Amino acid sequence: MSENRVQAKLSKVDKAAILLLSLGETDAAQVLRHLGPKEVQRVGTAMAQMRNVQKAQIEQVMSEFVEIVGDQTSLGVGSDGYIRKMLTQALGEDKAGGLIDRILLGGNTSGLDSLKWMEPRAVADVIRYEHPQIQAIVVAYLDPDQAGEVLSHFDHKVRLDIVLRVSSLNTVQPAALKELNLILEKQFSGSTNTSRASLGGVKRAADIMNYLDSSIEGQLMDAIRDVDEDLSSQIDDLMFVFDNLAEVDDRGIQVLLREVSSDVLVMALKGADDGIKEKVFKNMSKRAGELLRDDLEAKGPVRVSDVENAQKEILTIARRMAEAGEIVLGSKGGEEMI
Repeated sequence: MSENRVQAKLSKVDKAAILLLSLGETDAAQVLRHLGPKEVQRVGTAMAQMRNVQKAQIEQVMSEFVEIVGDQTSLGVGSDGYIRKMLTQALGEDKAGGLIDRILLGGNTSGLDSLKWMEPRAVADVIRYEHPQIQAIVVAYLDPDQAGEVLSHFDHKVRLDIVLRVSSLNTVQPAALKELNLILEKQFSGSTNTSRASLGGVKRAADIMNYLDSSIEGQLMDAIRDVDEDLSSQIDDLMFVFDNLAEVDDRGIQVLLREVSSDVLVMALKGADDGIKEKVFKNMSKRAGELLRDDLEAKGPVRVSDVENAQKEILTIARRMAEAGEIVLGSKGGEEMI
């Protein structure tokens, strides 16, 4: 494999990981403190997966960083327990200890925001015995991917109740959010922030459903349909699944492909229909397309769960890029473009 091909595979997150691993512990900690939970998770995961980084790659990253540093404003973040394990794996227990403490201690976050730094199972345990409406508010407040994982730790009946309540939420009175923050802040230190009062709704429920495992998603959608067929149709129309990538414009696919590793792409396409495959091949160079076809043909039988995980990883990247305004997702419920 040529050096140029190796360097071309570096995503923005990979570059951020290389940069942080190249910095000293103190400087890296200062950078990470400015990131949010989801961003720390993405960068930390990339750090943990770094193997045999070439000198040329480090020089490439440093050179690009120097060029754009004047325009750089922020990076990104993830979950407390997960971050600890992730950075310990990446940096070793001794080196990671001080770094983790600098990142996680002393944050000025509200009780609700503190939940965004926790593992999904821990969040589920925190709200497990709360009133269902409190559970729904918390789930609606979390980012959809974390909310989906939290829901996976409840039984089917509770999941259904929470999603139905999230769907019917529109606004929450600031006083109610303040009271919930105070309850949570008995467990987590931080300051009260009650400015966010709008959350929930059908779109939020659909976003959360997107991150559930396919088996759970199907079961839950059937149950919602039994309770409220119109609501299930609304949620279904707003969900974005892997097959919907065929509706993304060519420029969007090209931008997306630059952020997806070849291994993940091959695994995801093993279970994709011909329309999606052709969409991908169409937006690659002839040489890259040939290499991808060869990799697909050489790939033996794979587990369905591995294919689904790869597709969900690509969808996570696509949704993140859509939120940042880098691409437009053409889902069934998408807004018409003029």
